[in-house]
Amino acid sequence: MPWSDDIRAIRERDPAARTDLEVVLTYPGFHALVLHRVAHRLHRRDRRLLARLLSHTTRFLTGIEIHPGATIGRRFFIDHGMGVVIGETTQIGDDVTLYQGVTLGGTGKQRGKRHPTIGDGVVVGVGAKILGAVTVGEGAKIGGGAVVLRDVPAHTTAVGVPARSVAWTDPHSGATSRVELLPDPQRDAIMSLAQRVEELEEQVRSLRARPTPDRNELPTCP
Repeated sequence: MPWSDDIRAIRERDPAARTDLEVVLTYPGFHALVLHRVAHRLHRRDRRLLARLLSHTTRFLTGIEIHPGATIGRRFFIDHGMGVVIGETTQIGDDVTLYQGVTLGGTGKQRGKRHPTIGDGVVVGVGAKILGAVTVGEGAKIGGGAVVLRDVPAHTTAVGVPARSVAWTDPHSGATSRVELLPDPQRDAIMSLAQRVEELEEQVRSLRARPTPDRNELPTCP
């Protein structure tokens, strides 16, 4: 039963979840998911107004907005879901985790596929925005506050505004390697100071190397 899988997933990923009953009674992410699955069935049966009304009610009750047309896989977990928005043509795989304030949205008023595709096992951090018909590959991680406007490869960590890939994790060994150095303002400032000191030392050495003029050779006033 899908709902039992969803409850198990929440308990596995959230150490604060102690019992199945606690999840069923107190987790708005679970409530939003259960109601979405009903709304999605209504949407597929072309009872779209009723589906939208149920979706609107879910938003009022949970603070989570999921369009009935969105497709969501198994063992989905929204942790502290206030402010989460999932658009109509979004496709979400299995074992995906979203944190509060995440937006899976569009970038304009175009029709057709206009929302993200999220692969299996993806984790999307607090406040991240994934916009447009982009694809986030299997096992990828999106950092908190990131704005994703282009595809993210599988097993890659993406951060920043706009988001860029900074690390890749081997799905077999779990080893992580950097694919780009993150900017470090403190390091850059220290390197700039070190370069300036080196330039000043070179100037001092140059001045010391100049011959000292003989006082007898100094010009005198008439």
